[in-house]
Amino acid sequence: MAQKGIREFDAKRMLARFLPEYTSSVKYDGKIALVTPTTDFNQLAKDYPWLNSGKLVVKPDQLFGKRGKNNLLLIGADFQGAQKWINERMNKEVTIKQTTGTTTGVLTHFMIEPMVEHKDEYYVAIKSSRAGDTIYFSLQGGINVEENWDKVKELTVPVLESIDSQNLNHLVPSDLGSQKEAVIDFIKGLFKIYQKLNFSYLEINPFTVVQNNVVPLDTVAKLDDTGAFESSKDWGAIDFPPSFGMKTRPEEQVIKELDEKSGSSLKLTIINPEGRIWLMVAGGGASVIYADTVVDLGQMKELANYGEYSGNPTTDETQVYAETILEMMTRTKHPQGKALLIGGGIANFTDVAKTFTGINNVLRKYQAKLRDHNIKIYVRRGGPNYLEGLEKIKKLGEELNISIEVYGPETHMTKIVPLAVKALGLN
Repeated sequence: MAQKGIREFDAKRMLARFLPEYTSSVKYDGKIALVTPTTDFNQLAKDYPWLNSGKLVVKPDQLFGKRGKNNLLLIGADFQGAQKWINERMNKEVTIKQTTGTTTGVLTHFMIEPMVEHKDEYYVAIKSSRAGDTIYFSLQGGINVEENWDKVKELTVPVLESIDSQNLNHLVPSDLGSQKEAVIDFIKGLFKIYQKLNFSYLEINPFTVVQNNVVPLDTVAKLDDTGAFESSKDWGAIDFPPSFGMKTRPEEQVIKELDEKSGSSLKLTIINPEGRIWLMVAGGGASVIYADTVVDLGQMKELANYGEYSGNPTTDETQVYAETILEMMTRTKHPQGKALLIGGGIANFTDVAKTFTGINNVLRKYQAKLRDHNIKIYVRRGGPNYLEGLEKIKKLGEELNISIEVYGPETHMTKIVPLAVKALGLN
């Protein structure tokens, strides 16, 4: 499961669409507008007439929180004031303070919505784990919820159990009075949307209750991208932006665009381009295991990349993926060489021989650099036609005089990691 953060704009867009279907406690009209560097404010006002009819709230929408504490929240402005505030900050570099430290990045996306007059602020979040989906609730929501975490109550709904079978009375206290039933109804509806749309995390902090209607004010959300096959039609035109401050490298963009055009899954994140251990891993789960194993062996600083190719990619797609990695890997030399781990579990339906054909084509193209850079290759794979695939890559190594060690499913999946670490003199 790959958890991917989405913009608050998209999260609220989905809530506005589906909340009325699952709860009667919310009359959320979804009045939200997204502003990017290319937005025409005159056209925006025509598309969203409500922008000129009341007070507004404006904030960056780039996957970071604590916007209020970082003076990046405008409350009570008119549309002209909102434009001025955004223009003063658009494409400007800022440093934000968060619980995990400081991050510097460029502001490029802002969200505008109507201001909601309110008194009380509540907190609700849902988070997935192996045991089930856990609901968190507090009467003390807002910017200081972390400082008051002892006031947060939680309830885990086990896998395969329904939210309707759960007793939410101990989660939502009677202190809410007449609002209690509306809040319980809202949480149940929110939970059903969470599961239907394959969220992996959803936080509304705060939300408030106005005239017995629940209003979400600030939202953070992540989607499980492996659920795209069943939920993409409900997600709509979704955008998975990079984390704030993380700049997308051209090579990452190449794979991102390849992934968008493919029915397979192709992902690449560069961690340290000077690293000596490079991964070319088949399968999302395997990619996590290999990266974790490198780190567990104390080689985090040498881990160059993270990613996966899976879902039976074509020979051409695999070739582009492999060439992108080898091009970066061979840009700089290290006197003690580098290692490429071509790993994976036992595939269910991916044709190993077919994908290895694409990899072999790239190895042949880069053979001189592989020898010159003293790159050692370790292969572990299983699945349909794996014997043919492993045999071909083994013979290729002998033909090209490059170091390739080949292992099949009889070998533990991560055995090649300590072999590479030892060969590089890192242990």
